[in-house]
Parts: sequence; structure tokens; C-alpha cells
Amino acid sequence: MNKQAPLKHIPARWLCLIAGLSIMAFGVAFSIKAALGTSPISSLPYVTSRISGLSTGTTTILVNLIFVLLQILILRKQFEWFQLLQIPAVIVFGMMIDAGSFVIQGISYDTYLQQWLLCIIGILLVSLGVSIEVMAKLVTTPGEGLVLSVCKVLPVKFANMKVALDVTLVCLSILTSLLFLGHLEGVREGTLAAAVCVGLFTKQFRKPVSRFEETFLM
Repeated sequence: MNKQAPLKHIPARWLCLIAGLSIMAFGVAFSIKAALGTSPISSLPYVTSRISGLSTGTTTILVNLIFVLLQILILRKQFEWFQLLQIPAVIVFGMMIDAGSFVIQGISYDTYLQQWLLCIIGILLVSLGVSIEVMAKLVTTPGEGLVLSVCKVLPVKFANMKVALDVTLVCLSILTSLLFLGHLEGVREGTLAAAVCVGLFTKQFRKPVSRFEETFLM
């Protein structure tokens, strides 16, 4: 747990974490609906869902459980067991992806421009969700936790490792998609847009989210 989080505000911070994960999940659902490619971190769960027939929420949970396991293997005794709370957090995230997909299933599009509109909504929601999740100062997401774990044992910067993970996931998605589906799924121009824009938009949301934290959680 982040030591900067006052104990008296832990329940409120858990609510913020759940809210952030839920907003992120709806962002993923909009990205899937847009059919222009998901964000890099969601690309492998999406492709594996298409291959297995499982929901994207379910495969998101399974892939992120692997991320948690990798953290344990990398850090060994350095692993903070509180971070196992990533597991219930990612279960909520996966369930909300499926819930979001159900809620917006009636939305349709007729033009490429409308696809981009849905994609942009998805990117904005993911960015806002990330900002709120970070503000909660509780557990990290498994993907971020994996990056942090590698950075603890290797002399590599977080930003560089995050890019490396995103690229690896996209490459795995492309390879898996071509091998098992015979065509490309989940990786398109929207994937590149998400890779570039989520970080930028998250920075823009940081100020209003920080003001909310200062007002209600400090």
C-alpha cells in the first residue's frame, strides 16, 4: 500500500479505485466497439477472447493473473504480498469490461468517422480511469506492477520498460491472431492512437483529479 494514503481514508480510496477501474473498463468496451484496435495492454486479452470464445473480461482476468504470477517470480522475496490485492481488483476490472460491453451493445456506427468517435471516447475513458486509479494510491494494476517489478531488478527506466511491455503485447497479439485466426484482430490504427494518447490525456486529467484528492482524501 502507498504509505502516503491516510488510513482514515482507506474506504474512500477503495471506492476511488473501483470507480477508476470501472471507467477504464468502459473505455476498453468502447475501444472494442469501435473495431479500430484496442489499447496495447488490452490487445492480447482481446485476441485470446476471439480465439477461445471466452469474453474479453474473462481473458483480461486470466492474462492479468499471469502478470501477477510473473511479478512474484521476478521479485521473489521482494514481492509485497499486499499487492495480491491486484487479483480482486483485476477481477472487478474484467467483470466491468463485460458489463460495459453489454451496456453499449446497442450502439452502432455507419462510417469510419463514427468508429473514430467511439475510439476517442474509449481513449478518454481509459485515461480518466487511469488517473483516478493512480489517485487511489492503493494497489497497482498488474501490467504496471509487472513493469515496476522488472525495474526493481534491472537498470531500466519505467517509461522505457512500459514501452517495451506494450510493444511485446502488441507483437504477441499480432502473431497469435495470424496463427490462430488467419487474419489480424485487435491491432489497428486505434491501437497506435491509444498508445500515444492515453498517457497524454492522463496528464491532462491529473490536475482536476489531484484537486479532488486534496479536497476529499487528504
